[in-house]
Amino acid sequence: MGRVTERRKVIRIRDGVVSSRADTLVAEEPLEIRLNGKPLAITMRTPGDDFALAAGFLVSEGVLAAASDLLNIVYCAGATGGGPSRSSGAESGGGSNSYNVVDVRTAPDVVIPDITLERNVYTTSSCGLCGKASLDAVRTTARWPISDTPPVRVDPELLALLPDRLRAAQRVFDRTGGLHAAALFTEEGELVDVREDVGRHNAVDKLVGRALQNGDLPLSRTVLLVSGRASFELAQKAVMAGIPVLAAVSAPSSLAVDLAAETGLTLVGFLRGGSMNVYAGEDRVVLRAAAAQG
Repeated sequence: MGRVTERRKVIRIRDGVVSSRADTLVAEEPLEIRLNGKPLAITMRTPGDDFALAAGFLVSEGVLAAASDLLNIVYCAGATGGGPSRSSGAESGGGSNSYNVVDVRTAPDVVIPDITLERNVYTTSSCGLCGKASLDAVRTTARWPISDTPPVRVDPELLALLPDRLRAAQRVFDRTGGLHAAALFTEEGELVDVREDVGRHNAVDKLVGRALQNGDLPLSRTVLLVSGRASFELAQKAVMAGIPVLAAVSAPSSLAVDLAAETGLTLVGFLRGGSMNVYAGEDRVVLRAAAAQG
């Protein structure tokens, strides 16, 4: 399996002084996801947690909803002309296998949605789906409607603390400065899990996939925090996992706001210091009377 970081030579210029040194960079490699032996998607990702990434991706596609839906996940044998398969219990190994192709096998009774079987796409580390058809698809395929979940109430002062807690948990970012991160918190602000990846949507898939494998879906009492912006795809993944609150340190897209409004997702953007914007689902945010005016 590939490494999370790699070293590359760089010419460094500081105040006119030129020097040569080795720099630590985040690794980026393709991962092909197959579903019951059939190619489904390719994503550019940081190696690691590949099985969780694949499982989380299939949660967002409406294929998986519980650990019992998953028969196993394996690295495909001979991905580079030879090498052993790896089951979902082991994500490392040697041989000539590139460990860049995984096959997800579902339980016999799992019904595969037609939209998934027809979708064979190349997914970059920053892409998202677009259009009203995507809004309708998420609304109709979500297993756990957020509006039906017990109410979660979060205080703005608590939300303001989460970016620093996420940053403190980013191990690879400290070495590379080149990774996005996603973290799950309880409604009391306790860190549940954090994952890093070159793509923020991959980091979320890794979180959701871990939760599926641990039998923790739906994540109906959690807050999802992502570095960077909140795209439609991230809002989609939150809704499909039953997460009621999505917060981002940067801006949301217009389609993400539309999806949040339609599904009841609480969407917070520009979460920096003590300031933030609540774009949808403000009923879950404890707004003081003075702050609610104006």
